Amino acid sequence: MVAAGILLSRILGLVRNRVFAHYFGTSDAADAFNAAFRIPNVLQNLFGEGVLSASFIPVYAGLQARGETRQARETAGAVAALLGLAVSVLVLIGVLATPWLIDLIAPGFDGAKREATIRLVRIFFPGAGLLVLSAWCLGILNSHRRFFLSYVAPVVWNLAIIGAIMGFGGRYTGYPLAEVAAWGSVAGSLLQFLVQLPTVLRLRGASSPTALLSEPVRRVLANFWPVFIGRGVVQISAYVDTLLASLLPTGAVAAVSYAQVLYTLPVSLFGMSVSAAELPEMSSAVGDTEARAAALRDRLRSGLRRIAFFVVPSAVVFLALGDVVTAALYQTGEFTRSMSVYVWAILAGSAVGLVPSTLGRLYASTYYALHDTRTPLRFAVLRVTVGLLLGYLLAVVLPPRLGLERQWGAAGLTLASALAGTLEYLLLKRTLRRRIGAAALAPGYVAILWGAAALAAGAAWLLRGALAVQHPVIGAIFILGTFGAVYLGVTIAAGVPEARGAAARLLRR
Repeated sequence: MVAAGILLSRILGLVRNRVFAHYFGTSDAADAFNAAFRIPNVLQNLFGEGVLSASFIPVYAGLQARGETRQARETAGAVAALLGLAVSVLVLIGVLATPWLIDLIAPGFDGAKREATIRLVRIFFPGAGLLVLSAWCLGILNSHRRFFLSYVAPVVWNLAIIGAIMGFGGRYTGYPLAEVAAWGSVAGSLLQFLVQLPTVLRLRGASSPTALLSEPVRRVLANFWPVFIGRGVVQISAYVDTLLASLLPTGAVAAVSYAQVLYTLPVSLFGMSVSAAELPEMSSAVGDTEARAAALRDRLRSGLRRIAFFVVPSAVVFLALGDVVTAALYQTGEFTRSMSVYVWAILAGSAVGLVPSTLGRLYASTYYALHDTRTPLRFAVLRVTVGLLLGYLLAVVLPPRLGLERQWGAAGLTLASALAGTLEYLLLKRTLRRRIGAAALAPGYVAILWGAAALAAGAAWLLRGALAVQHPVIGAIFILGTFGAVYLGVTIAAGVPEARGAAARLLRR
């Protein structure tokens, strides 16, 4: 159900980006919009879904599992009150401090581009605050195993932006249209919160007022701060990436954003879905230390297999057929074939670390279920530090010395992040083994998946050479459809249980 909700949401997200690409391409207005959206987005990421899931769900789900329903309700209410207060203050500060934030984040912007970015940031900030409250709803819904609504809710946010751009795209262009899209984002944020609220209130039930700092709330806060700091470090990394991209030629910021939408699709659809579904289950495990460790190992192994089955072919597609995917989704209007190739190069850099980075999400969720948020924090800080150093080297220093045009430094940014994410995954895996015992993917299983994906890519390339289709969407249907069919057929023949299960579900549909 998590995957179904995320899939619908991401499909609308891709439609939103296709509409955006049609009207903006890689223009100055596109750079301003994408840079502006990143700045208030830190508020959502610092206080939002990932942080609340890691800190709130283990405590709330644990209280529910032990039958302490009243205390669970009171804890949820106290967390909502503290969250609303903190977000309101930060939104106000963010709106007032926007000019200084622009100077820190996008120093390469000047003139009309800088002024437009300032206006856009101030529009975005209130919407980001509403999305944080929406993340509190997600925590309640997931703890009660109501996964679909919380992850399909962003559909209305995407629809609001799409409606704003298409509704006013014939009347405005450039920066004015970007402001219209930003107001559509704010309206969508409010709708995303409101569609979840009635179910959340019904599940939580009525509760009497309680102390804001009761013992369970203090545990939530104790879990919260390490994850909050870790997210803050990651946000600093993302902003430094934006800073470095803003120093590259026009279009680099927008192109990196287009590639990230594609890269995060399998991460969210498969990594996040499995991790989100497993976190409340892992947090509800009871028994002595050994029994709980055994339960965690079993759930971790199963989750890793499910993630790898889908993410390995995703990485191969991005590496071998990234231009096919990019063209099918974005190549229209102002978005040309050369832009598709440019985004493919950036996407290929991300694909290098796609599998370990996605698996790392499940390892981190296992730590959160153990109420250990400090270990993932340490490794996140190391990952970001390594990523920043490598990013500067590969994006700014290396391309001119290799005789490459400066725009290709954007691919160095994503490659650096991929390598740093791989390092984080290896550290999480090694340390968790000491806590609960070995629970990793079998090498033979991984070899089968990579081999099947390589054969599928070869078949897709053969078809691509023989196919004379002009429209990128039609070509992608045949090429990517062949890839998927060959991959599924080879893994079924190899006896991969996940492949047989996927085929059975498709046949039932």
